[in-house]
Parts: sequence; C-alpha cells; structure tokens
Amino acid sequence: MANAAKAHSPGSFDSSGRSAHVDTFAEQHLPPRELWPEFIFTRPELQYPARLNCVSYFLDRWVEQDHGDAPCVISPAAGYSYRELQQLVNQIASVLVGKLGLVAGGRVLLRSANNPMMVATYLAVIKAGGIVVATMPLLRAKELAYPIQKADIALALCDGKLSDEMEKAKAAAPRPMRVVYWGTGAADALEALIADASSEFTAVDTASDDTCLIAFTSGTTGDPKGTMHFHRDMLAVCDAYARNVLRAEQRDRFIGSPPLAFTFGFGGVLFPMHIGASFVVLEKTAPDELLAAIEQYKATVCFTAPTAYRAMLGKIANYDISSLRKCVSAGETLPKPTFDAWLKATGIRLMDGIGSTELLHIFISATEDEIRPGATGKPVPGYEAKIVDDAGNDVPPGTMGRLAVRGPTGCRYLADERQRKYVHRGWNITGDTYVMDGDGYFWYQSRSDDMIVSAGYNIAGPDVEAALLTHPAVAECGVVGAPDEARGMIVKAYVLPSAGVVPDAQLAAELQEHVKREIAPYKYPRAIEFVTQLPKTETGKLKRFALRQMAQAAAKSSGLAAE
Repeated sequence: MANAAKAHSPGSFDSSGRSAHVDTFAEQHLPPRELWPEFIFTRPELQYPARLNCVSYFLDRWVEQDHGDAPCVISPAAGYSYRELQQLVNQIASVLVGKLGLVAGGRVLLRSANNPMMVATYLAVIKAGGIVVATMPLLRAKELAYPIQKADIALALCDGKLSDEMEKAKAAAPRPMRVVYWGTGAADALEALIADASSEFTAVDTASDDTCLIAFTSGTTGDPKGTMHFHRDMLAVCDAYARNVLRAEQRDRFIGSPPLAFTFGFGGVLFPMHIGASFVVLEKTAPDELLAAIEQYKATVCFTAPTAYRAMLGKIANYDISSLRKCVSAGETLPKPTFDAWLKATGIRLMDGIGSTELLHIFISATEDEIRPGATGKPVPGYEAKIVDDAGNDVPPGTMGRLAVRGPTGCRYLADERQRKYVHRGWNITGDTYVMDGDGYFWYQSRSDDMIVSAGYNIAGPDVEAALLTHPAVAECGVVGAPDEARGMIVKAYVLPSAGVVPDAQLAAELQEHVKREIAPYKYPRAIEFVTQLPKTETGKLKRFALRQMAQAAAKSSGLAAE
C-alpha cells in the first residue's frame, strides 16, 4: 500500500535505528516480517525518530521543561511529582543495571496491584532498555508459570503482599529466577537496594522499534499469547487515540480501575504522562472505593468497564463526583441503557471504545460530540477498519462480519503460530463480530471466539474447565458465558458429576471454592448446572456452541437475555 510506512524488520535496521538490545531474545522471537500487519504512519503526529526511549518522552522531558514539580502519580499511600518520580525511576533503573544484571533486551516480570511502585518499576525497566512483562495480581502460580517460561524470565519485581504465589511460580521456573520484593522491610527488599543508588540515570539509547513490553492476553481456546510492543507504540496510542479522541488536558487528573497489567489500564498512565497531567492509582477499586477516590482527589477523567459504571449508578448519590468531565468505557461492549443512565445521572456522555492487547489500546471510538449511543464509534484517526467475511473479503455496510483493523500499532506475537490467524492480508482480525453502518459507525455484535468477557475481565472457558476437572467429583464439564444483568456475562459451568456423586447446591459451592484456589478467583463459575451428558461432535469434541445456546435460553427464560 502506497501510503503505509514500512516498519524496520529484525536484522535490517539502518545505522541510526539499530537495535540497542544486548539480549536479542525479542528480536529472535518476533514473527517473520511477512506475517506482520501493515503499519500506517502517514499522519504527522505519528512520525517518530529512529532512536527513541519512550520514558524520556513520558517522564524526563517534563523535568527538562520545568514541569518537574507538577503532580504526577497520586495514591492513598504516596504521591510523586514528575521530578520525584523521575528520581525513583532512576534509582530503580540504576539497581536493575548495576546490582541485578539487567542488560538491554532483558525481560523483567512485574507483579503488583496498582500502586506508585508498580508504576515506577514499569518505567524503570523500560528506561533501562529492558522489556516489561506485567502480570495480573490475582494470578496463581500455575498461571504465572506460562509467561515466565514463554518470555524466558530470569528476574522479577514483586509486591511483598503477593509473595506466596510468586514463590511457588519461582520454584517451577525452568531456570534460576531472582525475585526482588518491595514492601517487606527485608534487607534485600527493593527499597533497601535503591537506598544508596544514584538518582541520575540516562535512558538507554534504544531504537524506536525495539521491544519494550510483552503483554500477555488472557487466552481464548489455548495458552495466552505474548503481544510484543515497541517504544514507538507507547507514543502511537497517545498520539492517535488520546490526542485525537480523548482530548484531555494538562489540568486533568485521571483515575480508573483496570490493572496496569491490562494494556487498557496502562493507558491510564501513558495518557496523562503524555500531556504532563496527573493520575491516581488505587489498589482497591470496588464501586464505593472508586467513587470515594474520585471525590477525594477531584479526578476529572475516569476509565473503567461498563459493568463498573452500572454498579456505580446505584451509589452515585452518596458522593460528590462533580469534578468528572470525561468518562471512558472499554473492556466489554457498552449497553445503551448504561450510556443513557450515566448521562442522566452525571450529564457525561460515556466514551465507548474497543481495543485489544494485540494493538495495545483503543482503535475504534468517538469524540463526545460524535457519539452514537449503542455504537462503538469510528476508527481512531491513524487507524483504518472494515468488515470482512470468513475468507477475508470486504462486505458491504449493514453486513455482519469480522472486524479487521490496521494502523500505527498491530499484532506481533511472541513465537506463536497463531500470528497467522490474527493477521490476514496485512490486517489485524480482532476476533470480534461487528456491523458497519452507512455512515461508517461500527456496531458490536459478539465475540467471534470462546472468550467470556465478564465485568471487563477476559476469561477463557478452557482454563476454568481445566480447573474444574482437577476435582474428583467432576467427570466432564463445559464452560461458556451466560448473559447477566449486572456483569454483562458470567462464567457458567455445565458439569457431569463423577459416578456416585450427588449433584447438589453443596457440591456446586465446593466446586466454586475449588476453582478459586486453582486459578485467579475472578474466573470462578458463578453459575453451575449439573447435567447427565454434554453435547459433543461425532468425533467426541465438546460443542461449546450448543452450551452457549443453552445458557442463552436459560437466561432468556429468566428475563436476563435480550430479545
């Protein structure tokens, strides 16, 4: 395509854009260049230099431009100005390189709830030329083992409150892995290591297309996929979506609930730092806690899932959230009734958006004055989108089909054959079913795969099935999403009990607690139905489509499913 700027490919950097990575793991495990999507950088704001360390742009430049004393990150425990955060980041980067042996290109696993130290470690790893592998704080050891193995992790930084599962995962690592904790008060804790570290650190001179983040998806029908993102990608999502659609200002203060390990959540750090604004990080983000924090910190931009907005509606009268002026909704489809109710309660039009871990952040949305309630929106400036059939051919407006996207960011899986499925003819095929109307607005229909999106969390049914099957009372099972008024969808398990087992409410509760112990608690099946047989194909494969039909019918009969 004539108007698409071609990205550098591994091994073909020019002299000014040569990779700074000493550890070449990332370069070696990028997909073949012919399997990359087509990247588009035609807009002037999306032009980036060959040499770029994104932390210099997000953090260091504000100190250099006399904005260092402005507030940056805020939390109930601590707050940092841009200058103070820079000093902390520099100290951690100094320790990473000087005491922990990190070289450019090395991967560092991060594990923490949202707090200032998580922000600082994230930025420090990237500034030191490393690659962040951030993980959800609720993951169990067996779930942590996959990214540790896939990304070949030798170093992890972890909140001491999460040490139990981290130590179990460490023991299962394929090679020696050092874990440094913070918040423990121990002699070898991160705070002790940085106590005498220099607060001066020059960002490693990385190439703009050096990998700085490997973000793992939740997984759909198999193992999670590691999505590889470059330094320039961190700026691209800001210059495309945040600049052109969100349009926040330096006076704004961001707040949200998504974990920083979700790329949606990480946008709540990148977007404010892109413009020199401030942001609040919260470890606890239940509706009451989020509303109280909005009131306390006078937040002006909120970003969370539709489920959270629905939950907050019933409590909103108890708090003063008049400081809010923009609200972003993503993570799952935004129902029109939720949009209407939030508008009535606050006067604010929820800004819906769809993004993906593969493309880093939101690529379809609408500015506040262009919103059509019920529609996701139009392609973010810098991106293109269309609807295609199963063969990848364009379909006319009004036709349901697969969503295809391309722009300045795109899918590059870490050593994964599923790259061939996600990228087709240069387009990212997101796995979502959409309809585009005659005016170019995109209307969400459903997920094209087996992902269950519940309260903003992506949950793979096979993961829950595997956990259930470790219980002796379960002979067979199938897990799908079922419509739910409060959460959008819930995890529902159809269980065939083992011989001689009595299927009753007590067993259902026991299985739920079992799953919570086996995998992240938010994945547990909120509904369990015992069956005498499961629908299968002639070859013995589970027919999840039939289970979804059963769940839909059950919800419809109870009045929870849409007509």
